[in-house]
Amino acid sequence: MQNQPPPLQIHSTFQSRLERIATGMNYFALSVPKKITLALGTRKSVPVFARVNDSEKFLASLYPVGGGRHYLRVKHQVCKAAQIKAGDRVRVQVTVRDQSTEISIPKDLMTALRAEGALASFKALPLGKKSYILRLIDEAARPKTRDKRIRDAVVVAKQKKS
Repeated sequence: MQNQPPPLQIHSTFQSRLERIATGMNYFALSVPKKITLALGTRKSVPVFARVNDSEKFLASLYPVGGGRHYLRVKHQVCKAAQIKAGDRVRVQVTVRDQSTEISIPKDLMTALRAEGALASFKALPLGKKSYILRLIDEAARPKTRDKRIRDAVVVAKQKKS
């Protein structure tokens, strides 16, 4: 297989119906049109910035569901803030994140990593894993939860060392 350049920066707007993806739970997703999946040029997860209707921009991933299709998970908090529910047709904006650039580490996490001598190990983690950890930290609603997630991130970084 020959080397292919990374996908172009893609920004798309489309309409989709919000689907509940787990019975009895607040897990939701939106089907991504096939033309967008084709433009992505991959059947793997794709990190994106997204908006639903006029929501705040949020970090997410387009995840593969088979058959060359992707879905966008939408957290309950986003649904609540955008005042949407399962079955609603919504306007979706997605922008593929530039995976080639390093992500910004928040000051409180940076301090904790330095204190434990784990900053270099954290920076050596794969971009997707770092992005996931940072998203968990960023989405913490309470300071206590954020502190716990920072401690968890330090543990993951220290495990990378060994």
